[in-house]
Amino acid sequence: MNKKKLIMAIIVLIFLVIIGTVVWYNTSISPVDKNNKEKISVEIPIGSTKDSIAQILKDNNLIKSKLAFKIYVKLNKVSDFQAGKYELYKTMNVEEITKTLKTGKLYVENQVAITFIEGKTMNWYAEKIAEETNNTKEQVFELLKNEEYIDSLIEKYWFLTEEIKNDDIYYPLEGYLFPDTYFFENKDVSVKEIFEELLNQTEKVLNKYKDDIEKSKYSVHEILTIASIIETEGINPEDRKDISSVIYNRLKIRMPIQSDVTTYYAVKVEVGSRDLSIAELNTYNPYNTRGPRMEGKLPIGPISSVSKNAIEAAIKPNNTDYIFFVADKNGKVYFNKTNAEHDETIRRLQNEGLWYEY
Repeated sequence: MNKKKLIMAIIVLIFLVIIGTVVWYNTSISPVDKNNKEKISVEIPIGSTKDSIAQILKDNNLIKSKLAFKIYVKLNKVSDFQAGKYELYKTMNVEEITKTLKTGKLYVENQVAITFIEGKTMNWYAEKIAEETNNTKEQVFELLKNEEYIDSLIEKYWFLTEEIKNDDIYYPLEGYLFPDTYFFENKDVSVKEIFEELLNQTEKVLNKYKDDIEKSKYSVHEILTIASIIETEGINPEDRKDISSVIYNRLKIRMPIQSDVTTYYAVKVEVGSRDLSIAELNTYNPYNTRGPRMEGKLPIGPISSVSKNAIEAAIKPNNTDYIFFVADKNGKVYFNKTNAEHDETIRRLQNEGLWYEY
């Protein structure tokens, strides 16, 4: 066999391995038996690892492969499995099983499971609702414009205040709809039902921090605004309390926050989808902390949905002297105490091709 044929054979072999792996994976995460509706009771003990959960499911013949289960959990970033007793079925695929173990709620036929992701905007939420239910994006936005409905929510939830009705705010519930997986009876669920289910979860999360919020010099609206900047600026949870410290340090000395993610939100462009223009960065907008007249000011409201981790960072920042932070194109964040150090970091990122060009 000559060299060219050998290379071609290797390429074909690699291709077949990839195809075979994909087929194996998709088959392995499918139901064990679509026709077997026998109820199987399993118990997930407190402190169970993903590996031990996979073993329990395999022992009860609820999954075809432990490895495929663990790959699915890794690829989809599934975490926070709930301990307890469950009634599962061989007709359930790995997605349905993991959603059940994560929420403690049984995934049944016709039920709609919607996963809202942290760091996403209201526009993304509206698209998700339209995609998963019989509602349209327009219905989502119409409800957000309904002042009587917003007033009813302010009356119902302690963390919603008149601040969300500011005329400069794009969407009054931006940042208040907690990201998680939710189950609804069917696709006919109303937008109101969806909103209130998410707001109920937000209340559960914020209740833990209610005393801290009440003692803070910042309102819950401002804290969620800070959390939303942290959420979109800091991919790595380890960075978030340092990012929080930078924001507070800048507010304290009446320095503009100068966060690019606020500019993206101000011009209604998805973060990272393209570079920002000089004009966009320098135009006044109450969301744009890179623009004029924003010294010592937060954006007018949250710019994305926020996770518990980001809320925690906003309420309990690290105690640092950092004044500057910058993220490269890969999401890595760099912290500096002086302008000279900050400029040097930017020069290095530019030389390495990791800097956004405007």
